[in-house]
Amino acid sequence: MDGPLKELEPKGKTPSIENSLDSLLQSLREVKDRINAGSVTEDTYVLLAQTVEAKKKEIDEKQREIYNGIARLGKALDKKFTQPLPTYDPLFTSKDAQAALERTIALHFLRTGQFSTAETFIQECKLVIEPEQRTKFQDLHRIVLALKRQDIGPALEWSLKNRDFLRKRSSPLEFYLHRSQFIRLLLAEPLDAGPAISYANATLRSFYPEHATEFQRLMTSVLYLPKERLQRSPYADLASDSVHTDLEPLFAKEYCTNLGMSRQVPLRVIGDIGGGGALARIEKARTVMKERKSEWSQSDELPIEIQLAPENRYHSIFACPVSKEQSTEQNPPMMMTCGHVITKESLQKLCKSNGYVFVPLGCWFS
Repeated sequence: MDGPLKELEPKGKTPSIENSLDSLLQSLREVKDRINAGSVTEDTYVLLAQTVEAKKKEIDEKQREIYNGIARLGKALDKKFTQPLPTYDPLFTSKDAQAALERTIALHFLRTGQFSTAETFIQECKLVIEPEQRTKFQDLHRIVLALKRQDIGPALEWSLKNRDFLRKRSSPLEFYLHRSQFIRLLLAEPLDAGPAISYANATLRSFYPEHATEFQRLMTSVLYLPKERLQRSPYADLASDSVHTDLEPLFAKEYCTNLGMSRQVPLRVIGDIGGGGALARIEKARTVMKERKSEWSQSDELPIEIQLAPENRYHSIFACPVSKEQSTEQNPPMMMTCGHVITKESLQKLCKSNGYVFVPLGCWFS
């Protein structure tokens, strides 16, 4: 898509329409002030007329440039996607479906921090989004922005309030927040490990039972100061920016989970999967099956395999090494005491009357 999108890049040096309008408004205000002050002359009106004409010309040229870019984009898309778009029956035709779609879009804007867009969309669609829910999304982005500024205070305050929730999930968020602050203190100039060690004794010691190995690594990293030496040590990962930047998606995931929402933005997942090639492959398979006068009868399966990115795989698929069939809820995987895993039906078929089970891989057990 990079090629077609380049067609939208500005080709000329014409000022933007906003700049042209702002400049024209400024000229009009100056003339208004002169009229109020009584210092206006005939030359002032002549100059104003010339300014209006010049700005009108700039705006016309910019609009022409935009329209030409859109036309070039259409041609580039036609070259990129040679197959015509598929036609489907109208979707979201019922009022309930439309309301659900509009609410999903509104929540997408709120969750991604586009609050002004969300407010406009909510007003135009006459949606009702609870003020409490809006406030929670605003708090989410306020805390994420603070993390971008390397301020862990708001995130740490939220973690302390929701400590029971985080511990039930075995979440490392609170520990990682303190780890980030420890490393910042450790690498701060002038070089002095004292404040970092004091901070670790005050905040990190209670996390030792759950994070013993990481705690030991943090304490040992003190021996490899300054930062240049730490980057060449076995603890180089602690000097990486990812120690701090990874806090943002981790916090967003825990925050949304606490609200009962998915860890990923639903509309973004749909766009990534559909725009990533899934729709094209499904449509191709649909066309081929139509040409062969065959139909796919399974409502819960696809006739082809769709490759997904690791972050978009939400459940594992187990294929039995005995029957070569995928496991289902009715035929789940079963682990035997020898460590081999087969499906329940295969296990039942391999059971002997004396209580022994024959394992095809050559392992006998009782």
